[in-house]
Amino acid sequence: MEFGLTEDTGGHITYVLGAAVALARRSDVDRIEIVTRLIDDRTLGAAYAVPEERIARKLYVRRLDTGDRRYLSKEAGVADRPAFRSALICYIAGLPRMPDLIHAHFADAGEIALAVRDRFGIPFVYTAHSLAIEKAAIASDETSLAVRIREEDRIIGAADAVIASSRDEAERQLMLYPSACSSRIHSIPPGASLDGQQHENLAEAERLVAPFLRDPAKPMILAIARPVAKKNLAGLIELYALDADLRARANLVILAGLRDGPGTGECEQRQVIGSLLEHLDRHDLYGSLALPKRHRQEDVASLYGLARETGGVFANAAFTEPYGLTLTEAALHGLPVVATCHGGAPDIVAGLGHGSVADPRDPAGFAAAIRALLDDRGRWEKASEAGRRNSRALNWNSYAERFVAVIKPLIVEQSLPRGEQSPTRLLLCDIDNTVTGCRIGASELARYLAREVPLGFGVATGRSLQEALRLLREWQMPDPHVLITSVGSEIYWWEAGRLVPDVAFRAHIDQGWVPELVEARVAAIRDVRPQRPVEQRRHKRSYLVDDPSVVAAVRDAVADLPVRVVYSHGRFLDILPESAGKGMAMIWAARRLGIPRDRVYAAGDSGNDLDMLAMCRNPILVANHSDELASLARSAGVYVSRRAHAAGIVEGMRAYAGRVAA
Repeated sequence: MEFGLTEDTGGHITYVLGAAVALARRSDVDRIEIVTRLIDDRTLGAAYAVPEERIARKLYVRRLDTGDRRYLSKEAGVADRPAFRSALICYIAGLPRMPDLIHAHFADAGEIALAVRDRFGIPFVYTAHSLAIEKAAIASDETSLAVRIREEDRIIGAADAVIASSRDEAERQLMLYPSACSSRIHSIPPGASLDGQQHENLAEAERLVAPFLRDPAKPMILAIARPVAKKNLAGLIELYALDADLRARANLVILAGLRDGPGTGECEQRQVIGSLLEHLDRHDLYGSLALPKRHRQEDVASLYGLARETGGVFANAAFTEPYGLTLTEAALHGLPVVATCHGGAPDIVAGLGHGSVADPRDPAGFAAAIRALLDDRGRWEKASEAGRRNSRALNWNSYAERFVAVIKPLIVEQSLPRGEQSPTRLLLCDIDNTVTGCRIGASELARYLAREVPLGFGVATGRSLQEALRLLREWQMPDPHVLITSVGSEIYWWEAGRLVPDVAFRAHIDQGWVPELVEARVAAIRDVRPQRPVEQRRHKRSYLVDDPSVVAAVRDAVADLPVRVVYSHGRFLDILPESAGKGMAMIWAARRLGIPRDRVYAAGDSGNDLDMLAMCRNPILVANHSDELASLARSAGVYVSRRAHAAGIVEGMRAYAGRVAA
């Protein structure tokens, strides 16, 4: 397969190179070209004026001459975009073989990729870094952001697939755009690497910060971020300065890009750097705050290492962080973190287990979270070790594998997962602790499904579409014919190798659904907390309850509304439209496939499977089912497996087959 990657020279080069190098190593990739502008600028060096540069086997950088060889800022580059588009189209037209795919980073590259697709029919994938819609709440320049939001929305709607870096970016941020379609959005975390610059030279790091610090042996609070407003670097200095204990306990080191002086760089950079220097002076932080002007790429790894060796903490106090690559880099170096609770950072910290999250809008609380790690050595060591251990799974090879799985259907037309034959029976399975839980059982189920054509396979889960797909791939299950997700409030179908949302079902359950009324009623009940924003869906409001007795109060509060209340796992509470839910979605899916109710089978283990199992004529309870389903287990007509997890599904299906044969 042959790729094109369009990316400006200024942004996310670690991401682009890390992904490209890993993809180039694969046997199913023929060639990758990273395409950018040709720049002839003495201050940058001659390398940027080389038309073709080989980076690795099968990986090249292609620099196109637009007629303007100056280095251009992102804003100035807008005027040069038509020339770059023409140069790229001319270059592709002269190739002996068309690229199979274009991968565009940022909306400006997306506009160019869209033009290429219109000209040559080459599909394109869009990776949207630093979405403008997230910046709009905190930025002052609303006019320019409005233009960028419209541009991003157009590309999000037009792209053949959209790549996000985290669940929050995939399921919340991108879905704020009117043109977003969840079935074309895929969450693929980037790799945790520094492009081979893993060597830590602690002596160099000490020399970098020594001129600023009176007592460099103190624990280091390290922050690494671009000098932009949303990173809240001035807020980090402020909370550090106002917490006397923290200030006495640790030094603060901020690596905020490169600068020659406070008056250099673009407008936002000048404003941010000026604010950092003003805070330094106003709080008299000389001797405890380091703001290096210049650094080399290898210094970054060394600073992570030095912060770890001093028993320090990495701090990301951004107002919102779409992903937070620095958080995975900190984990790789065994440096515990305190990160913003807004955006994708909570997913990273929860997955790596290397620290905690806090709200940067609560400066005292954020400072307390940093102190909690600094003051508890046992907790610090546990977080350090967890980061080192768990970050190994976040590598660019894993990214490349998942990326290729996403793009293959765009390049090669595929049929239904197991052939063109329409299913005559349908098996719907919950995922967590039903399909998953035992690798041996999951393999047995996969083999069973491969043999039982034309048995249709579907999943019905409380998880989102992106999370459901991730788990199915992780457990090596076949692609389902149908995915019922978000506790039965969304349905997706495989059609010609692509996922398509069931818009008719969406319109059906939308009737009478007023989520604002639900939110108002539940808000008045104590001990009920909304789940994270990423868990809220168009037709689902999700809460956490610690006391099961509160569930009755919730049911009473919404009793006159056309809604369904689903309680599961002794903690999770979901409120859906009355015509939604796993059971209703199961009936809808069976009707669409033309499969009679007596040829539909459902397997589950917990309370959010109850309506599906109760409405199914062939229900299967796996042996590890929760106490929430104890009464159902005693009902006539329910098959209760002796085996747990996926093996219990196979046992149940064979038992029903035996009854039919008898």
